[in-house]
Order: sequence, then structure tokens, then C-alpha cells
Amino acid sequence: MRQAGVVVADVLSELQRIAAPGVTTADLDGVALRMAADAGAEALFKGVRSPHARRPFPGAICASVNDEVVHGIPSDKTTLKAGDILSIDFGVRLNGYCGDAAVTVPIGGISDGNRRLVEVTREVLGIAISTVRPGLRWSQIAAKMQDRAESAGFSVVRDFVGHGIGSRMHEDPKVPNFVSDELLADDILLTEGMVIAVEPMINAGGYAVRTLGNGWTVVTKDGKCSAHFEHTLAVVKGGCEVLTRER
Repeated sequence: MRQAGVVVADVLSELQRIAAPGVTTADLDGVALRMAADAGAEALFKGVRSPHARRPFPGAICASVNDEVVHGIPSDKTTLKAGDILSIDFGVRLNGYCGDAAVTVPIGGISDGNRRLVEVTREVLGIAISTVRPGLRWSQIAAKMQDRAESAGFSVVRDFVGHGIGSRMHEDPKVPNFVSDELLADDILLTEGMVIAVEPMINAGGYAVRTLGNGWTVVTKDGKCSAHFEHTLAVVKGGCEVLTRER
């Protein structure tokens, strides 16, 4: 899983470097696909099926712009422009094991509001990274994540959560970024050796979302922007190891 994480980190690092006004999200997708193939890895998202979509997901990356929360489809018709924020989600399978991470990238100069949204979402993920350790209940961490987002005036998306990860991209348990009755009723006890993908999605406005007609792309209901950060974390003695951290 460390090896898969290195590939994910390298690809996201390169995509952040080249994401700029005038670049299309299809351009970024092509780079990700080539880099994964060169590393001997399989792009996790490409070809995934959903009961809500007529066709499998066509991209190696999810490229979600501005009010798109997650599962944005890369396209040669989507050209990045100054002021956009772009969330890139990417995962691979290498030698039978998976890595998954996401980052939100400012394109050129962005508004103060969007800059703060991106910074706070990064901080929310950072809270998990700094807090995860064996013996804690996940609700203790989720509460801190939710409090940071909401104290900044933002909201935490409820419809999509993090997940366990291993030989498959999505494994148990579900890893929410907020506290709910469901979480408290079946709280996760973090144990050494557990690997989870933690991925807060934070909206500038309300937390409600909807899915576009393509069956994939999720957008905010109020049209306000959203940011998304994710890392694959291994729970280890005394804390956690970030498997998808940029080297």
C-alpha cells in the first residue's frame, strides 16, 4: 500500500504543477493515465460502474470544478480559467493494493473566500492526520473535523464519506467527517494496522448536494463552491502514517 501511495502522490503532485488557465481537465486525465501506466499501476476510477449512471466512469481522475463536489468527469470541453478551484481525486491499484487521495488546487488568482475554503478543508484533513491513533473512537476525530469546518462558517457534506481501503478501493468501515446518530450507534474503534481513506468535502454554503444528469457529477445545491482533500492513512503505533503524502 505504501508503493501504491507513492504513485498516487507523484501523480497528484504533477497534476498540481501543470493545472493552470487554458489547460483542460482531459489534459490532466491523460497525464494521470500515462503516469499510472508507466508505474505499472491500474487507475482505480476508470471503468467503475454506478447504479445511477448509464455508462462507467470514463476518467482516470475525478476533476471537479468550483461548485462540483466530487466525481466530475474530465473533458476536453472543460478548460480551466483563473479564479477556478479544481478538486482532483485519484487512485491506483498496484500489486493488488490500493491508494487514494485528493487535493483542491487554486487556478491562478482565486477569491479570498475560496482561498479560505481551500485552507480550512486542508486543515480539516490535517486534524484527522494529527489525531488518528490506535484506541480512539472515530467519532472523537470526526467531531473535531466538523467543528473546524462549521466554526469557519462552512458545512460538511453528508452524502459522501471516507472509507476503508485495501485490496479494494472501497472497504468497510465508512469514515464520515461529521458526527451523526448512525456513527454514534456503530462507532469505529481505530486499531493498529487499519487503513482508511479520510476525505472531507467542505462546502462554502449548505451541505446539500445533487447529482447531475450524467449520473456521476455531484454539485452543491446552492451553487456555492466546494473543496475536497483526501489521504490514505495507516493506523500505526502512536499515530498514523500518511501513505499518499507527497515525497
